[in-house]
Amino acid sequence: MRTFDLLVPCHFGLEAVLKREIYDLGYEITKVEDGRVTFEGDEEAICRANIFLRTAERVMIQVGRFKATTFEELFQGIKNLPWEEYIPEDGKFWVKKASSINSKLFSPSDIQSIAKKAMVERMKQKYHKEWFKEDGAAYPVRIFLLKDEVTVALDTSGDSLHKRGYRTMTSKAPLTETLAASLIMLTPWRKDRILVDPFCGSGTFPIEAAMIAANVAPGMNRDFTAEEWTNLIDRKLWYECVKEAEDMIDTTVKVDIQGYDIDGDVIKAARENAKRAGVEHMIHFQQRAVADLSHPKKYGFIITNPPYGERLEDKADLPELYTQIGQAYQRLDSWSMFLITSYTDTEKYIGRKADKNRKIYNGMLKTYFYQFLGPKPPKKRN
Repeated sequence: MRTFDLLVPCHFGLEAVLKREIYDLGYEITKVEDGRVTFEGDEEAICRANIFLRTAERVMIQVGRFKATTFEELFQGIKNLPWEEYIPEDGKFWVKKASSINSKLFSPSDIQSIAKKAMVERMKQKYHKEWFKEDGAAYPVRIFLLKDEVTVALDTSGDSLHKRGYRTMTSKAPLTETLAASLIMLTPWRKDRILVDPFCGSGTFPIEAAMIAANVAPGMNRDFTAEEWTNLIDRKLWYECVKEAEDMIDTTVKVDIQGYDIDGDVIKAARENAKRAGVEHMIHFQQRAVADLSHPKKYGFIITNPPYGERLEDKADLPELYTQIGQAYQRLDSWSMFLITSYTDTEKYIGRKADKNRKIYNGMLKTYFYQFLGPKPPKKRN
């Protein structure tokens, strides 16, 4: 089997979680950069990474890296890459996205058109053709410039991997599925501990937690662009990886996962999303305000994404809301609480300083993951 450098982007600040996932799948990591991890893998690794990784945004094959400070250098660099080893004669190829940070070349549209021309020139030479119909499978290319270093990659995923396929209805300020999974995996929560999300919205935290607990692979019910790349990946590999995912599911696992929201329609949507994800029997959803939050058991976890005043008129409600969160948490002595929010007065109104605080970018929005740690439960006697 052929070996590829597989480039996997993730949310800034959550590279360590993705790294652990890749190691757990059995692959060697070759590079870790801000917002992306590179590892070595074969054709099967492309399938398995797309189907099993919970925290990755997409999986890409790195075609090449080089320096370019002029458009001529960009053209020659891309023309020198072995495109014929990846794209067949009838392949449809284009630069889906170009981005540039701290580089002399900064116009995405110019980078895209020059790169396409360079690819066509290479293909002309190798396939001895002047014209390409491009009526076959799609091979989208992504180009990243950072400090004049150009990274060129083929996108195997298509739609971003956060699109698991279960969430058709979302609430006002939803977290992506990949970010929710990453944050859960950053906490010490395990499937034998209670998890409550008092602002569950469309149910992303509870659903992702249930999928982790039941070992449901996040990508097993969706399609990927590279499924059509029969010149690179034997189609039976995709079926084998989905079969591997199906064999690992354990929906009989006993969990206590709860999602609350003050909005009844949102709770209905969350139930529907959980049903599509195949985990509705594992989650208790209920219309309930945070002020009414209580639980008889000890050593549970609150993991949540409370409102943080996206609109100016909502900001006035935040002191009271965060005071209510603090009061509810106080009643749950021995619990741990994890909040992702951009609200800077979080600790002031919760009435306690966080034990840990991590800066995380949710898209372009700078947020903080506040971690209030309760005591560890006593060790179970054998």
